[in-house]
Order: sequence, then C-alpha cells, then structure tokens
Amino acid sequence: MLLTYATGLGLGAGTIIAIGAQNAFVLTQGLRRNYPALVALVCAICDALLITAGVAGLGTIVSTYPLLTKIAAWGGGGFLIWYGWSAFMRVFQDEKLSQSSDTSKGWRAILSTTLAVTLLNPHVYLDTVVVLGGIGGQYPADERLAFALGAMSASFIWFFGIALGAAWLAPYIARPITWKIIDAITAGVMWLVAWHLLAPEITALIG
Repeated sequence: MLLTYATGLGLGAGTIIAIGAQNAFVLTQGLRRNYPALVALVCAICDALLITAGVAGLGTIVSTYPLLTKIAAWGGGGFLIWYGWSAFMRVFQDEKLSQSSDTSKGWRAILSTTLAVTLLNPHVYLDTVVVLGGIGGQYPADERLAFALGAMSASFIWFFGIALGAAWLAPYIARPITWKIIDAITAGVMWLVAWHLLAPEITALIG
C-alpha cells in the first residue's frame, strides 16, 4: 500500500508541477495575497474529486465522447484569452503591493474565477481523470484508494506550497516593475495555453 501511495504521489506531482494556466493563476493570486489559501484549497479539492472520478472509471467514459473535449476547449480557450487580456492591460498600470493585496472583490469573485480557471481547462481533465485515473484504475481494487490518496496529496502539497509561499514572498518583491513582469508572464501563459487548446479546433474547422 505504501509503495502504491508513493507511486500516486510521484505521478501526481509529475502531472501537476508544470507551467500552465492553473499554476500561473495560483501563483499570481498568492503574490497578490488574494485569498491564497482559498485558491489553493479549491484547486486541490477539484483535483481530488477528478482523480477519484478517474480512478473510478470516468476517464474511459470521457475518452469515448470527443464532443465533451471540444466544448471544454472552446469554453476554456475563450476564458483564458479574456483572463490573459486582463493581465496584459495591468502591465500598463502603476500597481503597488498595497493595491495588489486588496481583496475588495470578495472571496466569491476569487472562488468563481478559480473554478473557471480549473474546470474550463481540458488539460486538468486529461491529467487527473484520463492519465491519473487510467493508471490508478489498473491497480487492484484494494490498492486504488492508496494510489488516489497519493495523487491527491501531491495536489494539496503543491497548490498550498506555491500559493502560501508566494504570499510570504510578496512583501519582498513589492515594486511596480515586478508586478508588470508578473502580469506580462501571466498573460503570455494564459494565451499560450489558449492557443494549444484552440489551434486543433480551428484547424479542424478550416480543414
């Protein structure tokens, strides 16, 4: 059981620890100190639910319905383009830490945006439901829970680590130029992921 847990932990870390829209969002919210613990918790819980569903067999069902992937790609790509544009526009504003850490939007706005970044990204389903779920589903029934718990642990450790770690570092990088760089990188990551999502769909339409 311990070896199965460790395998799930390692594979979970391998799929989660990558430069992408979700990680860029979590890191940015941590640096801005916009409810970093809430953001990390929502991302980790979503991963846990999707991993559970994948290990239980949902990955096989999703792979047989390409329409679901197309819907997620167009919805997620559109959202990421909009979010990237918002970050890009902030590059041209003089932003300080006192402004960035303002939570006047409220936790509900942060919650809804976190859910959108997480659930509108098909890569999340590919990593958790299809990949981790597919691997975990190959284990004997009595070992699947250990594998799933290992993968979930990787998610919780990673998201809380980068969110709270970034929040701790925020006071040390509280210069306007730093925020401009962060926003520029965030916009670039969001648009790059959106392109990877939409390029195949656009090619299919043109072709």
